[in-house]
Amino acid sequence: MAAVALTAGCGSTTSGSGQPEGSASPSTSSSAPTTTGGATPAAPAQGEPLTVSDSVAQQLCDIIEPQLSDWRVQGPTLGKISLNGSVHEWALRNGAINGRVLGDKDSVDRIMTAQCPDVHAQAVSALELPSLAAGLL
Repeated sequence: MAAVALTAGCGSTTSGSGQPEGSASPSTSSSAPTTTGGATPAAPAQGEPLTVSDSVAQQLCDIIEPQLSDWRVQGPTLGKISLNGSVHEWALRNGAINGRVLGDKDSVDRIMTAQCPDVHAQAVSALELPSLAAGLL
């Protein structure tokens, strides 16, 4: 058993998968997942608010803004359904952060207020909500 542990710790040769040769399964870790290319925001610590880059925030504004006139015509009930679809689509496109958005629904309001306050105000008014978070399911 000691030889196996010693061999696993000293081997520097890796297979094509990046795992040490002879490794039967990928290693596990309790740390937050890492990503390549920076497309997925890192998982926040417990209680830490969701933050996104300016370009990701702008994408949310760009998805919501063209829908505002539809929401005014359709009314708040259908508009809220559209809001949910739009926010979840945006979250999926940006690293599948849907669970993080649902865990911090206020993040949608914070992101839009910082990036496009006028679009945010119009969305809240069209949907007759105190905040966009109040309309997210």
